[in-house]
Amino acid sequence: MKLKKAGNYTDYKNIWIIAEVENSSSGIMAGDINPVTHEIAGRGRLLADSRGSELWIIIAGDLNGRKNYKDDFFYADRIIIADDKRLSGFHDETESALINRMISKYRPEIVLFSATVRGRSLAPRIAVLSDSGLTADCTSLDIEEKTGNLLQTRPAFGGNIIATIKSENHRPQMATVRPGVMKNFIIEKKDKDLLKTPLVTEELLEESEFLLLKRILSANAKTGAVHSIAESEFIISGGRGMGWVPYSYQIGQTGQTVQAKCYIACGISGQIQHLVGMQSCEFIIAINRDPEAPIMKIADLAVTGDAVDILKEMSELLEKT
Repeated sequence: MKLKKAGNYTDYKNIWIIAEVENSSSGIMAGDINPVTHEIAGRGRLLADSRGSELWIIIAGDLNGRKNYKDDFFYADRIIIADDKRLSGFHDETESALINRMISKYRPEIVLFSATVRGRSLAPRIAVLSDSGLTADCTSLDIEEKTGNLLQTRPAFGGNIIATIKSENHRPQMATVRPGVMKNFIIEKKDKDLLKTPLVTEELLEESEFLLLKRILSANAKTGAVHSIAESEFIISGGRGMGWVPYSYQIGQTGQTVQAKCYIACGISGQIQHLVGMQSCEFIIAINRDPEAPIMKIADLAVTGDAVDILKEMSELLEKT
């Protein structure tokens, strides 16, 4: 494959966040924005300010007729809304065609997605259509001061190293960001220096973009929403042999990323594949029989012993308080 040489990209400006739009389900209204979007957008705001550019939010889907997102993204410069019933249920082929046309029209410098099932499906399609580079599952984003290139940091080689990647020869620069790793960048309305009045415009889905290559015949939704551990402030996590749990409760490179206030690791060795998912927690307690286990070296409090016995003692002490 012949790579493009670095060119003049001065006509590519602004940072785009592709919003994670919810479909209607138990307790969720169609058109609601997933909190992960605000994590990435908060970081995007700072990146845009460092570049002297604007932050744009792209909201595409069946939005249930909702038009006012100014309160959701009070810190953005512009919001583009594409509301169409044909986008209901997430048709990645159609949505990628729509966003690719918008990229050709507005020429953003950076486009960011969440590394969710939806984002991981959408971003590669758009990258191919727009002939752009894409870095997946980023845990950190920054701007290279001299060049303005996006520095995209992610675990590589099975999590054994942390790599920083640049897309020097392509625009826009694209990345998916792991949910939970940028919670500290969420912007609140008390941050008055970041308050803006975003310009809201609409884009219509063109007939040629409606590519119905597949459709959902039925969906079995579980009753009651599953609690997201990414939002939990107190987590007790067990290693292999302490019980099997669904994927949604697994933490690490191939699971969830958490930033709890208190994280108790029980019988977990602390390989890098797990550490990338929890090392940003505020206070880490490690319980392990091996005092030399990697998890013990990053813990704020390391306890040597059998996790089952220690947890039992902890439980008894808590009941007395």
